[in-house]
Amino acid sequence: MKDLTNSNIERQNILNNKYALRRLQEYIGFTGMLFEEEYKFTKEMLAEFFNIDISTINRYLASHETELKHNGYILTKGKQLKEFKLQFGHLINKTTKTTSLGLFNFRSFLNLAMLLKESENAQLLRSKMLDIVLDTINEQTGGGTKFINRRDANYLPAAMQESNYRKDFTSALSRYVNMGNYKYSLYTDKIYQSIFRENAKEYKQILKLSEKDNARDTMYAEVLNSIASFETGLAFEIEKRSEELKRMLNPNEVDEIFREFSEHPQQRPFIEDARIKMASRDLHFRDALHLKLEEYIQSVSPQDFERFLGEQSVNFDKQLEEAKDILKRLKQSE
Repeated sequence: MKDLTNSNIERQNILNNKYALRRLQEYIGFTGMLFEEEYKFTKEMLAEFFNIDISTINRYLASHETELKHNGYILTKGKQLKEFKLQFGHLINKTTKTTSLGLFNFRSFLNLAMLLKESENAQLLRSKMLDIVLDTINEQTGGGTKFINRRDANYLPAAMQESNYRKDFTSALSRYVNMGNYKYSLYTDKIYQSIFRENAKEYKQILKLSEKDNARDTMYAEVLNSIASFETGLAFEIEKRSEELKRMLNPNEVDEIFREFSEHPQQRPFIEDARIKMASRDLHFRDALHLKLEEYIQSVSPQDFERFLGEQSVNFDKQLEEAKDILKRLKQSE
């Protein structure tokens, strides 16, 4: 089980998932005081809920101030505090001389629950959080995340574009590289290793894909775009070098082209973006850890939860149906 107390990324992944937050709020039933369109909780309320001292809460506020404020903890003062007292002064037992008051919203309340090591109630809540997050993802995706990448509206256009550039690349290998058919899988793996440091076999093992599964069917649009960039660029460089030498290239010459191309600064932003997206999304959505990309793992953004779980996500079969005329024309042009 994931240890939320030690991982800021795992905590933020839960807090960025508004669909899981709704389920958690229903499960906990801890509503607080509705102020400025969201429920607020005082330190006293949380101390009672978690069965801890307020001094413990203050200690976590000191050690994790930036994180808790990022997720909604505020220190009310002035006009804002005056308005809060007018509505809830009879409930919070604060004197009129109080000049500031710390308030948690539901996100920062959950944030604190994920940090607290001293509270048994927080520990129980953390365990249930992980179950609810998993249930929410499975419910939103229809029971599995193997092809969650296809729920992105950008996936099908990226896959179609990559398929076209793939033909340019394999054609260049066929026409300009003096090797047997092994060259196709060899240089495909070299592209994968340049972008996400894994060959096709390693990638399939990490995602627990079967031998018959096509690895690219599970890749995110950004990864496919990066692969397409490599394929079309390498095809151009291979053809150019072959025409300069007026002969087919040997493997060493092609390897040199790969090395120069992958190290070009122009490729770096696309490669890093693909690594971040693959490492971060796969860890959260698929529970798949790309060890060679561990340094690129970040929290999944709220926008990504919308893209893959929310209203922005799309049914892949529906995408195919809407694009069938385009696909038919592409097939006829081959």
